[in-house]
Amino acid sequence: MAVVYKATQRSTGRQVAIKRLALSREFSAEDLADVRERFMREARAAGQLEHPDILQVVDAGQDGADAWIALEYVLGRDLSSFTKAGQLLPAREVVQIGARLARALAYAHSQGVVHRDIKPANVMLDRINGSLKLMDFGIARVGDGSRTRTGLVLGTPSFMSPEQLAGLTVDGRSDLYSLGVLLYQLLSGALPHQSESMARLMQQIATEPAPDVRIHRPSLPEALALVLALALEKRPELRYADGEQMARDLDAVLVLGLQAEPAAPETAAAASPQDAAFAQTLRLAPEEAGQNPRSSAEPHEPPQAS
Repeated sequence: MAVVYKATQRSTGRQVAIKRLALSREFSAEDLADVRERFMREARAAGQLEHPDILQVVDAGQDGADAWIALEYVLGRDLSSFTKAGQLLPAREVVQIGARLARALAYAHSQGVVHRDIKPANVMLDRINGSLKLMDFGIARVGDGSRTRTGLVLGTPSFMSPEQLAGLTVDGRSDLYSLGVLLYQLLSGALPHQSESMARLMQQIATEPAPDVRIHRPSLPEALALVLALALEKRPELRYADGEQMARDLDAVLVLGLQAEPAAPETAAAASPQDAAFAQTLRLAPEEAGQNPRSSAEPHEPPQAS
């Protein structure tokens, strides 16, 4: 659905990544006008986000039946590079990344913008300069209302919240669930729920508690396992009410201490442009629209290590 080009913005001379979305190939003729309108609305909303850990939307527009979005161009590797055994980041670095992403989401949610597709491939990290960028705001919702794929669950199912998989209206707490899955995978090299059967995977996500992350990495502290368990609650009202709460608990984990682990060396040669991540085919979840009102949160205390 998407092709990415590296370009130069004439007015400023800076490099940008232009993602061209072939909407006419993905949506029926009767849906196309609504999809284009939704894309522009979401791109404008995403373009208002100004946060150091969110990739900036520079511009957006339409080209015939298709659409394009121009994005800040950055170097680095997306986090999917660090999800396999032997490639995992030190736990302390993962927790620091998690706190930054949680705060970036807290900011976006406060602006009324929900991401809907949090996953490692949508986060760019440059370990040389410490840059972290959450990507693809304003894109995941483009598929709302499409009738071309009725009955299919699109997106990245293993990272979806139960309510998103069910096709229900989602709010920021769905993003925090997905962030919990992302951190679980970065810490363990495994997903909390896995199955070759889509039906079985959906059942697991909807009904089965996520296994304790320490099954995969026993050296992790209980406090961190509790943060993930709370983020991965099935019911939105039982999760963190907002990203700032989650970030504070991750900060508390850092204060309580993590077992020292050697950091994998990072060289400038290892960094690569984000084009590959941008060029991945978009897989969009159906019927994702709106934002649920947040439930009132109970007084919240950071998890304590036993």
